Amino acid sequence: MLELRDIYKTFNPGTVNEKRALNGVSLTLNEGDFVTVIGSNGAGKSTCLNAIAGVWPVDSGSIIIDGEDVTGLPEHKRAKYLGRVFQDPMTGTAATMEIQENLALAKRRGEKRTLRRGITKKEQEEFRELLKTLNLGLEDRMTARVGLLSGGQRQALTLLMATLKKPKLLLLDEHTAALDPKTAEKVLDTTDAVIRENHLTAFMVTHNMRDAIAHGNRLTMMDEGRIILDIAGEEKSKLTREDLLEKFAALGGNMDSDKVLLS
Repeated sequence: MLELRDIYKTFNPGTVNEKRALNGVSLTLNEGDFVTVIGSNGAGKSTCLNAIAGVWPVDSGSIIIDGEDVTGLPEHKRAKYLGRVFQDPMTGTAATMEIQENLALAKRRGEKRTLRRGITKKEQEEFRELLKTLNLGLEDRMTARVGLLSGGQRQALTLLMATLKKPKLLLLDEHTAALDPKTAEKVLDTTDAVIRENHLTAFMVTHNMRDAIAHGNRLTMMDEGRIILDIAGEEKSKLTREDLLEKFAALGGNMDSDKVLLS
């Protein structure tokens, strides 16, 4: 479903601020894979995700989604393949619009605009059933402005919006980092359920070792713009935080990020 072939990306080339963010990244995600990506600050996690999303062009290499080479496509043309949930709960929804209006926008993404009635009765019922799956009571607040929701409620809603049209690939960019631990756990449980029920392929960047180990069927670790670990199957299911640190150290990784070590 996703194939990265030898991706390189350097920021500010030829200046004193030159930084090679991706250093020959190659990765293949099969359909249904849920891959968590962890690493210290500057390891290349978010750069890799943004390269997939088309936020900026890569210097070299290829990005293939479901057999289509999207390397040269700009972000807005690549969006039809992707669903995305951002770190900031304020991103991904329209705060001044109602919950049902946000869902309607997501449902009609990529469709030709018409002068038909805003939201049909059938759509309202569909949205109500969708919101019930979150167990947050939002099905009874469909006309509430999204800006009045808590951070966790907004992230859960964004997750529904990002997966409403079953994207080829779901990108999760530290989407629980701004939430308190209890809310983050709830959003991650919802993430697991949505991915499982819709048979989605997902790529989740996180700083939290426990979350990286507990979620998904594969775990990759990045360091200095490279993927240095790729653990799947039974090995991942038995993995502990201590195992992960030991493997990282054995490969000469530089785990100097307090955010990762203390998560």
